Amino acid sequence: MASAKVLHPVKSASEESKVVVVENGKMVDVQDKEITMEGLCSISSYDQWARIPVSGPLPKPRYKHAAAVVQEKMYVFGGNHNGRYLGDMQVLDFKSLSWSKLEAKIQSEEPSDLTGTASLPPCAGHALVPWGNKILCLAGHTREPTESLSVKEFDPQICTWSTLRTYGRSPSSRGGQSVTLVGGTLVVFGGEGDGRSLLNDLHVLDLETMTWDEFETTGTPPSPRSEHAAACYADRYLLIFGGGSHSTCFSDLHLLDMQTMEWSRPEHQGITPEPRAGHAGVTVGENWFITGGGNNKKGVPETLVLNMSTFVWSVVTGLEGRAPPTSEIYSLKSSRKSGVPSGQLNEPETNGLASVAENSSRGVIFEIEELQDEKTIKRADTSKTLLQAVKGEKSHIEEKLNQEELQSSRLKQELANVETKNELDLVRNQLSAEEARASQLENEISDLQQRLQKMETLEKESESLRLEKDAESDDSSSGSNQRPADKGFWRWNG
Repeated sequence: MASAKVLHPVKSASEESKVVVVENGKMVDVQDKEITMEGLCSISSYDQWARIPVSGPLPKPRYKHAAAVVQEKMYVFGGNHNGRYLGDMQVLDFKSLSWSKLEAKIQSEEPSDLTGTASLPPCAGHALVPWGNKILCLAGHTREPTESLSVKEFDPQICTWSTLRTYGRSPSSRGGQSVTLVGGTLVVFGGEGDGRSLLNDLHVLDLETMTWDEFETTGTPPSPRSEHAAACYADRYLLIFGGGSHSTCFSDLHLLDMQTMEWSRPEHQGITPEPRAGHAGVTVGENWFITGGGNNKKGVPETLVLNMSTFVWSVVTGLEGRAPPTSEIYSLKSSRKSGVPSGQLNEPETNGLASVAENSSRGVIFEIEELQDEKTIKRADTSKTLLQAVKGEKSHIEEKLNQEELQSSRLKQELANVETKNELDLVRNQLSAEEARASQLENEISDLQQRLQKMETLEKESESLRLEKDAESDDSSSGSNQRPADKGFWRWNG
């Protein structure tokens, strides 16, 4: 199956074996003492691909799907099959190496209300991120696009999807982006939005508060792209490699310092990677393994590894001849050692761990075996020392956490006091404004009363003048009724 993003490190008989799953450059370890050794541990040669037999009904061939591991099982959701979006949930059990299909439900707004056995709308180009015992699903292309990116949650225990409420300004909807888990946050970069517009924006989701932030960065960011790979190193640096636009594919490497939010282009050494998009990667310690993908000319067969502390590229192996058929699982046992990442770049390796990569265009499982170059007693002593150091570090972290919680509590109280003071000031300002308004109304009323008194006075004066005029008119009328003698009157008789 295309892009079955899993690796399986194998340790000595005295140590626990564990499963590591990768999707879009992210890795999750699952401790498992009972995982079968027949398939994964039967590989004897290093740095060569080997087919792993699996059972059960094989999923449809697909690409642009997503996968995550929770509790010894790999969950594969969605993808594109012959131009059609898929919405099925397939599960690979690492114990039995068998496939099965889940019928997931969708939880409505009411927690007790389940809408039958329907799953999420079919999608491709999304991301699955394991978070605790659940799986988060972000972004992706669907037949009916939405304006903003949504966050869904899948609970494998009850086989149910639900939509999580987020705060802040959500990123625009997209597919082919990278989603990288950095501590307690998810970092979303780039992708292809509506109208096939390519993006190079950066968004961060705080998984504790479920709040989105869009940070402003300095330096020159990667050009807009999709189908790239991303990784986090030393809980501080975000690396972006490859990807493509509508006309070309990239082989550039970019680094973002998450503390200073500054982009840079590190100078790499070793081989020069071929441009590729649709590839996948996984980090173990200081090594970032890249496999799969292709460009405008061909699929890229080489599996690469980048030492993230020295930025040295090298080839691990290649897929000679035909590529692995769809729905088949291939495994790679790596002979490389990897140092534990530190807080800064360019520091030497410290101890040997296993490394792994993923194939984005074909289903691949990486199996890695730690090389035993020390005696058992010495390794036990070293493990004991490391355990004591880890316990001391844990106590120190717990103490710092308690201090941070106390500081947070004090800040919340101060914020509450400030808010109360602000509310009182607001009420006082409103009261002052109302008093000023009342005083203004009183002045207007007084002015109106004075004007009314003047009008009454004028009306009385007008009435008095009218009465005097009427009296004079009456005197004039009575005088005109008494006609005088024909004084000055003459008559002419012709």
